[in-house]
Parts: sequence; C-alpha cells; structure tokens
Amino acid sequence: MVMPYRLRAGDTGPVQQSPVTCGSACLTVARMHVDPHFAAWVRTGFPNPPGSPQGATPGERFAAYERIVMRRTNSLFPGSGRLNVPWPRRLGTPPWGARRELEFGAARRGTQYTIDVLRADSRTDRVLAFDTLVEVVAEGEPALLYVGNATLPRHVVLILPGDGDRMLDVYDPGSGRVTHLRRDVVVDAQLALSGWDVPWFAVRPTGLRSVRRASYAVAPGAAPA
Repeated sequence: MVMPYRLRAGDTGPVQQSPVTCGSACLTVARMHVDPHFAAWVRTGFPNPPGSPQGATPGERFAAYERIVMRRTNSLFPGSGRLNVPWPRRLGTPPWGARRELEFGAARRGTQYTIDVLRADSRTDRVLAFDTLVEVVAEGEPALLYVGNATLPRHVVLILPGDGDRMLDVYDPGSGRVTHLRRDVVVDAQLALSGWDVPWFAVRPTGLRSVRRASYAVAPGAAPA
C-alpha cells in the first residue's frame, strides 16, 4: 500500500537543487502531495514507471524531475494542449507556467487555478487574499506564493493546509523547512522566507473544478499528454 505524502509545520522536505528552481521544487512537492505513487518514486525509486528520469538517490530523482518541470513551465509548448508564454530559465518559474503545471498534474485533476497580484494590494485586500487562501487550500489543494523585496519577486514557496481554520503551512524550498504562515506576516509584508518579506503573487485554486481531458505525464518523466 502506498502511503500519502504530507508535509506539515515542523517537517523538513526536499531542498531545491539549483538557485533558479525554487518554483520547480514547489511544483514537484505539490505533485508529491496529490500523487502518492509519484511521491513513492521520488523517495524510494519504486514504482519505476517507463519514462522516469534517472536518479540513484531521492535527491537525484528530485533534481531530475525539477528539470522536467522547468522545461514545461518555461517553454512555448508545455504539453497541456495550449501554447505557453516562454520565459528564460535563468529567471526562474513564471506564474503563468506554474499555473499550467498545477492544473495539469501538480494538483488534483480538474482543479482550476488563478493568479492574484498581491504586491500593490492594501492591507484590507491582503487580509481578504489570505482568508481566500485558507479557504481554497483547506481541502488539500496546494498553492504557490511568490515573494521578494519591494522591487521584484525573487523566490517561490508552496502553501499547504495548516490548521484548516486560521493558519496555513508554508514549505520553503530554499531550506526545505515547513513552518506556519500567519495572516499578520502576509498583511504586514514580514514573511522572512529565505530572506524575502514581500508577497507578490499567489497562484491559487479558484475553488472550482472541471473535467480535464488530459494531464501531464502518467509516469513522472513521460512526455506530457
């Protein structure tokens, strides 16, 4: 029996394997949360479906899949049946590419995502944005938060259900640590996640589901559908 993979505050998860793959690491962990067989492959190497990237250790397999994710999120043809706006890999994962990856494999099938711009929001708007995240992530659907300084977004973290009521958990791929994410640190732009404080974007579930014709890869490394 394959056990579900879950990260909660106090746990330590995988660490991003390159300076520009924080978004790819978050999306890989997101998929581990919704796909127990994929999580088992990353952690143990089994099951080993056809098309899986090579890797003798969990770190090597995680790094190999990070690279697959970045190719999808940053390329013109991500494999979802629709074109994507390409983005230089040296600049990390674009929010629109992350949204496609979540909708086609890194979240439960049929979950729809949207991108919220938080940087210019008022305190009142950020309160609403946080409360919306608590609501839509509560059922186990992951979200991403782009954080940075006052000028630019510089890092991506993964938002996970917390206590199911007032608090979220956040996985930081820079350290692998999972901590609580409180409303006040989001509202006051004091996140302190890998040295970055300001929330910029949230890539989050809309709360709606639809029937998807296909998703990215039945096997972890297979060609997208």
